[in-house]
Amino acid sequence: QVQLVESGGGLVQTGDSLRLSCTASGRTISGYGMGWFRQAPGKERVFVAAHSDGIITYYSDAVKGRFTISRDNAKNTIYLQMNLLKPEDTAVYFCAARPWPSAAQIQDDYDYWGQGTQVTVSS
Repeated sequence: QVQLVESGGGLVQTGDSLRLSCTASGRTISGYGMGWFRQAPGKERVFVAAHSDGIITYYSDAVKGRFTISRDNAKNTIYLQMNLLKPEDTAVYFCAARPWPSAAQIQDDYDYWGQGTQVTVSS
């Protein structure tokens, strides 16, 4: 069993940066694919970024070039560096883990989820 806790959300202005963190407990994330998803008010949760237990990364078109996902297995933590934030990035951001080393863009491919952290970008 893996428990995930996100942190780093907050209220920022358009063009600002934020770095989200997701720390796992219960077991090491080594061997796990990890991902970030987000849910805007009144909308479904959608894929943002994913990182294999290696070097493969995927990004949604909406964040490609602005967001960077990374991981530190020694710290059992993944990160989402968000630059050039826009009001449309406002959402609750969720961290997810899957017990296979490959990255995935589908929510159903993930077994473990955090509670989410709120990111609000004002215009």
